Amino acid sequence: MTAAVPRQKDLLQIRGMTADDIVAILDAAGRWTGASGAADTLTGRTVVNLFLEPSTRTRVSFEIAAGRLGAMVVNIAATSSSIVKGESLVDTARTLDAMRPDAIVVRHPSAGAPAIVARHTKASVVNAGDGAHEHPTQALLDALTIRGRFGRLDGLRVAIVGDIVHSRVARSNAQLLTTMGSDVVFCGPRSLMPEAMVSIVEGGPGRLTPASSIEEAVDGADVVMMLRVQHERQQAAFVPSLGEYKSRFRLDAARLERAKPEAIVMHPGPVNRGVEMTPEVADGPQSVILEQVANGVAVRMAVLEMLIGGN
Repeated sequence: MTAAVPRQKDLLQIRGMTADDIVAILDAAGRWTGASGAADTLTGRTVVNLFLEPSTRTRVSFEIAAGRLGAMVVNIAATSSSIVKGESLVDTARTLDAMRPDAIVVRHPSAGAPAIVARHTKASVVNAGDGAHEHPTQALLDALTIRGRFGRLDGLRVAIVGDIVHSRVARSNAQLLTTMGSDVVFCGPRSLMPEAMVSIVEGGPGRLTPASSIEEAVDGADVVMMLRVQHERQQAAFVPSLGEYKSRFRLDAARLERAKPEAIVMHPGPVNRGVEMTPEVADGPQSVILEQVANGVAVRMAVLEMLIGGN
C-alpha cells in the first residue's frame, strides 16, 4: 500500500523528510517508470523552469515531466533573464509570482536561492540544485534506481566517491539513504572531503562514515556512486593534478571487482570520461547511468503531481 504524504507547498531539500515521505514519492514515481505517454493531471497548470546555472539532464527532465502531465512549460535561462540586467532574485520571484504560475523549478549557483524564491511566491517551488547545498530530486531518482535493482534501500552499503565537499548530490543522497537505512561511505581526496561529517545528515538508522581510499570504500559495496570533480565551484587547486586524481580515485574494472558481484555503478552526470571512471565501467553491464536519467522523468512527474496536481 502506498504511503500517504501530506500536501506541502515546496520541495526544497531532503533534510527533514521522513521515510514515509520518501516512500510515498518513490511509490508514486513507480507508476510512471517506463511510461512515455501523456496524461492530463496538470492540464491548465503552468510550470516555470528558472535555470540560472547550466543544466541538460535536470532541465530537460523537468520539461518532459511537466509536458507529459499536460502542463504548459516556460523555460528561463540565466542569459535570457533580467538578472543579467541587474534584477535581484527577489524581484524576479515577485515578477513571476504576479503571472501566477503553479510551480517554479529553480536551479541556482547559490545555496538557499530556491528557499528565497519560495518565500516570495505563492507557487510551489522545487529545488533543482542550489550551489553545494542540495539536489533533492536527484537523490529521489537515485533511490528509485537503487530500489528498482535491489527491491529495498535498507541494509545496503553505498560508496560515494569523488568531489564530496562541493557536491549537492552527495549531501542529498547521504541524507535520503541514511534515513532509509543504508550505510553510506564517503571517499575522496582529503581536500575534497567535508570537515564536519556529522553535520551532513540528521536522524535515520543508517550510518555515514569516511573511507581513506577508494578500495576501502568500494569493498563489499552494493552501490558505487561516482561524482564529477566540480572545477567550477573550486576557488583553489584542490587536487595536485588530474593524473594523480585518476590514479587514486578513478573507478576501473579492477577496483569494481572489490564490490559485490551484483553491485551497480551510478553517476549523476555529466561524466568526465576517463576521469571518474574508465569507459569500460561507464558503459559496462553494471552501469545504471542511463537508467538514472530515465527515472529522473518519473520522479519529477511524481513531485509535480504531489505539489500542484490538485486533490
